[in-house]
Amino acid sequence: MSDKNNKTLKPGWRRVKFGDVVRLSKARSQDPLADGIERYVGLEHLEPGDLRIRNWGNVADGVTFTSVFQPGQVLFGKRRAYQRKVAVADFSGVCSGDIYVLETKDAQVLLPELLPFICQTDAFFDHAVGTSAGSLSPRTNWTSLADFELPLAPINEQKRLVDLLRAVERTSELHQEVGGFADQLVRALLADVLSREWPVVDLGSVVQGTQYGLSINAGSDGQYPMLRMMNIEDGLCVENDIKYVDLSEKDFETYRLVDGDVLFNRTNSYELVGRTGVYELKGDHVFASYLVRLKTVPDKLEPKFLTLYLNSDFGRRQVLAYATKAVSQANVNASNLLRVRLPLPPLDVQQQLLDEIAKAKCAGKAAMERRTSSEVMKKQLFAEITGDAR
Repeated sequence: MSDKNNKTLKPGWRRVKFGDVVRLSKARSQDPLADGIERYVGLEHLEPGDLRIRNWGNVADGVTFTSVFQPGQVLFGKRRAYQRKVAVADFSGVCSGDIYVLETKDAQVLLPELLPFICQTDAFFDHAVGTSAGSLSPRTNWTSLADFELPLAPINEQKRLVDLLRAVERTSELHQEVGGFADQLVRALLADVLSREWPVVDLGSVVQGTQYGLSINAGSDGQYPMLRMMNIEDGLCVENDIKYVDLSEKDFETYRLVDGDVLFNRTNSYELVGRTGVYELKGDHVFASYLVRLKTVPDKLEPKFLTLYLNSDFGRRQVLAYATKAVSQANVNASNLLRVRLPLPPLDVQQQLLDEIAKAKCAGKAAMERRTSSEVMKKQLFAEITGDAR
């Protein structure tokens, strides 16, 4: 690299090519099982954005892979590099030919611990994608990757970056785990309540009837926003990709949603049919024909408890038992919906459960927000590694 390029860097930093400090491992095993290798890793075992290998296959089950990797080496997915698959091996094995096994040439020049983070940067992925060839399964190549230029920090600065990045990684993982625990807690809380001895009733006995939505074309303009099946998420009605309709005053009053209405998606794919949400939005909304409105009997059933149940594994088994399948869709009509059976705890038990679940979801949401902040910090450190930070 020229002195001119190095002058733009921080003191002690120098610009190098990836291939000057990283080598492509050529270790091979023609008979992994005979060589005592037990595990293999394919591209399907690498998760985007996750440096840990959490899944693998067993060589004894049969595999044609021959590229050998050792603990500490970096696995980089060269096919469809836009999937951003990079991991650090913590066991030995063989891997797919679509995975490069990388290691630093000299640990005193480039710390092995920093290499996976370099491979995770936007700059490195952009280079890998930009040098890929092939239409259906584009692949980059080692010659092109080796030509990638990056600023190389002094060893002490590399150690600082590694310590910071590892701390951010651990923090991000902890926040993600908390978010996952919150989801598990929600399911456990519901399962606990449903496992008790309560009266089991037909849905039709605890709602004030059903109503199909409007069968009318909606557009980008109109008097009233109309909720459709994509406007139900996580048990709530949301304003995503809203369409509008013009209605007479009479029709508006007929289809106007009010706080506490429950909307049930009666027609969708088999996996999504039955998705249910409570209406709590501000403003005036109506609803489309693929949705069914339910109004609960106030002194018997909380709308959010009904929604929680219908969206749960317990409720979905009931709903899908009444689903009729077409070629690409399933349908649950209003009459069959009213036949769904559900355990009916007293209102105070329903409300207590909903309060506990709200707290769990709040904790999970806060954890995921903190994880997002950690990811922003990680991006900033990546920018520093590749010289994009000033």
